[in-house]
Amino acid sequence: MTDEAEFMARAIELAERGRHRVMPNPLVGCVLVRSGEIIAEGWHDHLGGLHAEQMAIADAEARGVETQGSTAYVTLEPCNHFGRTPPCTEALMWAGVKKVVVGSPDPNPTVRGDGSEVLRNAGIDVTTGLLQDRCEEQMSQFMHWCQHRQPEVLLKAAVDKNGKIDSDSAEATRFSSPESLKLVHDLRADSMAILVGVNTVIRDDPSLTVRGPDVGPRKQPIRIVIDPNGRVPKNCKLMQDSLAPTLLIHIKEISTDDDAEHVERVVLSDDDGELDPQRILYMLGDREIQSLLVEGGADTWQRFLDADAIDRAHLCQSPVSLPGNDGPFFGSVNLENAGLNHQSTEIVGGDSISKWKRL
Repeated sequence: MTDEAEFMARAIELAERGRHRVMPNPLVGCVLVRSGEIIAEGWHDHLGGLHAEQMAIADAEARGVETQGSTAYVTLEPCNHFGRTPPCTEALMWAGVKKVVVGSPDPNPTVRGDGSEVLRNAGIDVTTGLLQDRCEEQMSQFMHWCQHRQPEVLLKAAVDKNGKIDSDSAEATRFSSPESLKLVHDLRADSMAILVGVNTVIRDDPSLTVRGPDVGPRKQPIRIVIDPNGRVPKNCKLMQDSLAPTLLIHIKEISTDDDAEHVERVVLSDDDGELDPQRILYMLGDREIQSLLVEGGADTWQRFLDADAIDRAHLCQSPVSLPGNDGPFFGSVNLENAGLNHQSTEIVGGDSISKWKRL
């Protein structure tokens, strides 16, 4: 690996420190280099905080290091617009940076290409594309939304040794390991919305909140229920607690006058009176939702798979065998038939977790 690639790799490593905390902004890292040595580092740490370039410049100031004539390696093209913070282009010009090496251009139509152009017009040398694939993979949710105006969709399924997702007992059975459950909360923390079907709510009464990972000042993910005919119980956790917004999707108007403030109902159906996953994604994209975690159950998973609406999947298979002989069943065949490709498998707490991706 060349020195330049090593500097960008370090910027990618730094960007990970903002994981779960910067949404809807992307993960971005930056290092300042002079005479072949890193003199300052920065990353976008949390929503509303300094951008990576600004933090790196502040780091140099705190160290008493001169930034004049340095080179900035940044994973995403510097912004040139006023948002929650001033433009990063102005910060780089103020710091006297002579060269900027960019991992990925910014695909956002409102700023595409503008940051690099402004820097070049100011006499700063700008190059783009260093470790671009790695940078864009790290920012895949942001990239996907900018390009398609709908969220990147991750399916999370947990099954027993035989591919069974539930027991025949009267009560729902938890069979994944504690380590696997921790990963579930990491996935939730990495999502802007979590979706389940109404049967999952009736069966499990889930909270669908992030517990464990630090999401910083950003809000909890929106909880979404596909509820065609208004069957969500009034006394379930999603309706009663206000830990996160709850969005119910119906195929017809549901008369109610006693919903809590955190509950919203949306009518969204096609000409056949069905709930089309693609229409759901378009609606969420219009709300600037960049990432959606589809947690269950089997009917909902298959509905999204049949619509080619799943971009990635995590399949957690436990060594435990649930009681009973009836389904539903789910497994790698469902993912393969939907056009997803197996990427890797790891053992976590005794569970086998396979990761899948649409290429």
